[in-house]
Amino acid sequence: MALLERVGTLLRANINDLIEKAEDPEKLAKQLVLDMENQLLQVKTQVAIAIADQHLLQKKLTEHEGAMNQFHRKAELAVQKHQDDLARAALERTLSHQQLAQGFAQQLEDQTTEVETLRNAFLKLQQKLEETRSTCEMLIARNRRARTIGKANAARTLTATHQTAATLNRLRTTILQREATNTAHNLLEAEPLEDRLTTLEREDQIDRLLEDLKSRQPRLP
Repeated sequence: MALLERVGTLLRANINDLIEKAEDPEKLAKQLVLDMENQLLQVKTQVAIAIADQHLLQKKLTEHEGAMNQFHRKAELAVQKHQDDLARAALERTLSHQQLAQGFAQQLEDQTTEVETLRNAFLKLQQKLEETRSTCEMLIARNRRARTIGKANAARTLTATHQTAATLNRLRTTILQREATNTAHNLLEAEPLEDRLTTLEREDQIDRLLEDLKSRQPRLP
């Protein structure tokens, strides 16, 4: 049966492996549970139908066995009354009901096997569904926890990166400010060229005036 084949596929499925390898584990887990619930409902329906058919076959078997026994007694009565024609007719009906009873007995045996197979499949799938629900809940929780930790790590990394960049920017700004201050200080301390030339000319002028004053002083005898 195609239904039992689908059930077998679900029962053989490695739920952990399927979910852990899925691109979206949570979505796949929910879909697996939904598929199993649908299959379980179908199997349950088939079990109910099979049991109903089993009861019907049992009823038919009982009816034909009863008719067979009834016509056999009538055949015996006809023989006792020396009515061979009636006895033969009764025996004909007896054999007919016997053959039908044998046919229904075989069908009932097959139906009983099918009912047991479906019942076992239902119980196994029901157990698998409970296990899958528990597994899915656990794996979904693990997946959510892993995503949360991943986001937290990413946030910490991003924060650390921003902090590092901010620190480097502050250090770079401080260095630039210090370099600018040093340059300005050096410029302030350095004597401009024009000032130096002016000072030199002034000293030269003073020297000439001094020599002139000296030359005007009367010479001693």
